[in-house]
Amino acid sequence: MDRVVIVGGGLAAAHAAETLRGEGHRGQIVIVAGEPLLPYERPQLSKDFLQGSDFKELHDRDWYAEHDIEVRNGTWAERIDTEARRVEVSDGDPLEYDALLLTTGATPRRLDLPGIDGAVTLRTLADAEQIRDAFGEGRRIVTIGGGWIGLEVAASARTAGCDVTVLNAATAPLVHVLGPELAEYVRRVHERHGVDLRSDVEVTGIDDGAVTVASGERFPADLIVLAVGATPDVGLAAALGLPVDDGDAGTGVLADTRLRTSDPAIWAAGDVALATHTRYGPLRVEHWDNAIRQGKLAGRSILDLDGSYDWEPYFYTDQFEFSMEYVGRSGPEDSVVIRGDLDESTFIAYWIAPDGHTVTAGMNVGIWDVNDTLREMIGTTVDPAQLTDLR
Repeated sequence: MDRVVIVGGGLAAAHAAETLRGEGHRGQIVIVAGEPLLPYERPQLSKDFLQGSDFKELHDRDWYAEHDIEVRNGTWAERIDTEARRVEVSDGDPLEYDALLLTTGATPRRLDLPGIDGAVTLRTLADAEQIRDAFGEGRRIVTIGGGWIGLEVAASARTAGCDVTVLNAATAPLVHVLGPELAEYVRRVHERHGVDLRSDVEVTGIDDGAVTVASGERFPADLIVLAVGATPDVGLAAALGLPVDDGDAGTGVLADTRLRTSDPAIWAAGDVALATHTRYGPLRVEHWDNAIRQGKLAGRSILDLDGSYDWEPYFYTDQFEFSMEYVGRSGPEDSVVIRGDLDESTFIAYWIAPDGHTVTAGMNVGIWDVNDTLREMIGTTVDPAQLTDLR
């Protein structure tokens, strides 16, 4: 194999390139990166960076030079010719490839509402800089959306002294992920810190610097952050005729357990990939851990080394004292068993399948060095009465 081209310049791309070199690939590696920056980790954008920490790229430019990895920043893949195995790019001659990895990520979802262009989204460093620049004592920040990004931005803004309102369409924050009891816990955490968290709210538009809702109430803001999820960037893949919709499992570039698409020379990894999990079937996960793991797996798969998409989904968050790790995949019919102290934000939550005994997910809040234990419990049967907070 001579040249591997990676389209997309995020975390999955960087770890794929690193793995290719680490596993002995001696051919060319080219990363086609639309952003002007080298690959970096996005979780810092809604957490540490908004709270004043310095921004860090994953590796500096010298590292890429030392490993003979070419990163073309500010460059876009405009068209892919699968018969000729060639990528046409925005700033030069086409790139021929022996293997192509799509890591095109996702883009923030927009709402079709009047004045919605008056809201900013958070996906890139430039977005985070715009949001952080708006912070200040008494500044008014409104987030539309009560999911992970909306709540993390709210916590960061409130920590910076802003007056913060969260407008959430669901009945409670994160209720679809955590269930009613833990969603109520998250609500209490934010309200204790002075966040005005509104649930069951229908936003109708933005007018004259204020968010309007169906009740007629207006929420003036110095900055409005739209955080209602993300959509996988499947445009290139769809143009190639690659399957990008599984119906029940949702949208994303369909790939097998080794991240290979229907085209034998093309792989997909990270936020854009709807890959076949060995336990769950087609599964798309947008979190940091998955981008790292899939990047590494894609590198190994391109080199025909062993490995498959078999790890449990994992994510984490930091919102005031709500600092946690979650592993597994719970369902809407699962029950939740809590061990520890919700009021002190030190507890373990276990999700149990409808059979009453199978652990589907676990979350440690304020209790550390136990997530590996929770990971090992996923899929096993337990007596819920015997579960503890693992301390």
